[in-house]
Amino acid sequence: MAKIVVMPHAEYCPEGTTIDAEAGISICDALLSNGIEIEHACEKACACTTCHVVVRKGFDSLNEAEEKEEDLLDKAWGLEPNSRLSCQAIVADEDLTIQIPKYTINHAKEGH
Repeated sequence: MAKIVVMPHAEYCPEGTTIDAEAGISICDALLSNGIEIEHACEKACACTTCHVVVRKGFDSLNEAEEKEEDLLDKAWGLEPNSRLSCQAIVADEDLTIQIPKYTINHAKEGH
């Protein structure tokens, strides 16, 4: 089981936190199952960028991004070399540190 350190985010996780995540689960699902309500406007179908995260530690342990994800990431706010869509990034056994960007390209949020 890996630990995911979530850096503070004013809306989703103001204090920051550390959660446990089983190998084989997406970062998005790990966050959601631990009460961190990250946006996922496309319902985790790899069709938007609202679940974008920056992986500050453990990036190389994640599955490789597919071309569709990389194409979408080009549209994400605050894109960095270690950016991933959390719905597509699968946790392995290595601990991760992630940062949820301050903004998304989504102009209107819906409750999930």
